[in-house]
Amino acid sequence: MTATLSHNTPEQALIVSHIDLGLQRRYRSERRFRAYGIAALTFGILCLVLLFSSIISRGYTAFEQTRITLKVDFDPAIVAPDGNRSAEAIMGGDAFRFDDLFSATVQKSLEISPDDEDGLYDALDLFSKGSSPMLRQMLAQDPALIGTTKDVEFYATGDVDSFVKGSIRADIPESQRNIKDKHIVLITKLKDSGALHLAFNTGLFTFGASTRPEVAGVGVAAIGSLYMMLVVLSLSLPLGVAGSIYLEEFAPKNRWTDLIEVNINNLAAVPSIVYGMLGLAVFINFAHLPRSASLVGGLVLTLTTLPTVIISTRAALKAVPPSIRDAGLGIGASKMQTVFHHVLPLAVPGILTGTIIGLAHALGETAPLLMIGMKAFVVDYPATPLDPATSLPTQIYMWATEPERAFIERTSAAIMVLLAFLLAMNSCAVLLRRMFERRW
Repeated sequence: MTATLSHNTPEQALIVSHIDLGLQRRYRSERRFRAYGIAALTFGILCLVLLFSSIISRGYTAFEQTRITLKVDFDPAIVAPDGNRSAEAIMGGDAFRFDDLFSATVQKSLEISPDDEDGLYDALDLFSKGSSPMLRQMLAQDPALIGTTKDVEFYATGDVDSFVKGSIRADIPESQRNIKDKHIVLITKLKDSGALHLAFNTGLFTFGASTRPEVAGVGVAAIGSLYMMLVVLSLSLPLGVAGSIYLEEFAPKNRWTDLIEVNINNLAAVPSIVYGMLGLAVFINFAHLPRSASLVGGLVLTLTTLPTVIISTRAALKAVPPSIRDAGLGIGASKMQTVFHHVLPLAVPGILTGTIIGLAHALGETAPLLMIGMKAFVVDYPATPLDPATSLPTQIYMWATEPERAFIERTSAAIMVLLAFLLAMNSCAVLLRRMFERRW
C-alpha cells in the first residue's frame, strides 16, 4: 500500500503549483475570450450606430420641404377667356395661359417691373416647374376659384430647398453652386416677407417618381411593395406550410425526400438575382405577364421566400415534443388529426415568425426586381397588381443614381421609411409569437 504524501512535502507543493498555473492559464483564456466577445459586440454596435447616424443625418431634412406662399388672382381673362369655366374646358384648354397666370402672380408678389424680363426669369427659377400645372389642377377640381384671390403654397426647386436647409452654402464661390447670388437676394426677400418657409413634406409619402426632387415621393413605390407583399404572403405561406407538413410528418424517409431536403436547403442560399432571371424567363417571356407589374414581382419574391418559409416551418414542427404526437395517437386520433389539431397549433408561433422574417427579407430585395423591369418611371398609383409599379428598394436605387443634391436626402429618407417597414414587420413577428405561444 502506497503511503499518502504530506501537505508539506516538496512533491505536494510542486503538484499544487502546477495546478495553480493551469487554473491561471484557464482563467486568462476565459477572460480573453470574454474580452474578444465584448470587443466584437461593441464593434458591431458601433458600426450599426454609425450606419444609422449617417442615414438619419442625411435624411431627416427630407421630411421638411421649402414652400413659397403667393397670393394668386385667378383672373377670368387669363384662365377662362372664352367664358367656359367647366373642369373639362380648364383641363382641355391652352396650358400656356396657366404659365401666364403664374408669371403674373410671381411678378406682382415680388414687385418686379414689367420691363425686367431677366428679373422675372430669375424669380421663376426659384419655383418648381410643376407650379403652373398645380394651378390648373386646382381650378379643375374647384372651378369656383375663378375670379377669386387665394393664398397658394408653391414648391421651391430642389436647389432652393437645399440652400434653405444649409446643404448649399452661400460662402462658396458662385461658380461652384447652382444657386446664384441674384437667387440668394430673392430668397432673402421672400424669407424676410414670411412667404418662404419650411413645412412638413407630405409629398414624400404621396408623390410618385419624378425628375424633380421637390415633387418626388415614395407613395407609388410603397403601394407597389404592398401589392407584392400581399402576393408573397398569399402564395408562400400556404405552399410553404403545406410542403413542410408533408415533408416533416407524412413523407417517407428515403433517398428522394433526402434529395428534396438538400435542394431546399441549397435554394435558400441561391443568389436572389438568379430568381430574377428565372422570373424573367418563365413569367414574362413564357407566360407573357406584364413587365414591371407587382404580380410578377410578387411571384419572383415568392420563389425567393419559399425556402426560408419551409425551413423555418419544419424547424417549428420539429420543436414540438414527440409526446404530443404520442398522446394524440394514443387516444385514437388519426395521423392527420394529430398533426392539424395538436402539432400545428403548437408550431404556429415559429411558423409566423419565419414567415414574417421571410417577408421582411423579400421586402428589401432589389436585384430580382431589376431583372424583371421594375426599375420603371411610374408616376401614377397602380390600381391593381397588373399595373406598372415599382418598389421601395428599386426607388431607392433610382434616386441614388440621380445627380441632383436634393435626391441625396430623399434617398436617405426612403431608406428610413423602408427600415421603419422592416422594424414594424419584425415587431409583428415578436408580438404574434408571444400571442400564440403555448407552454407545455
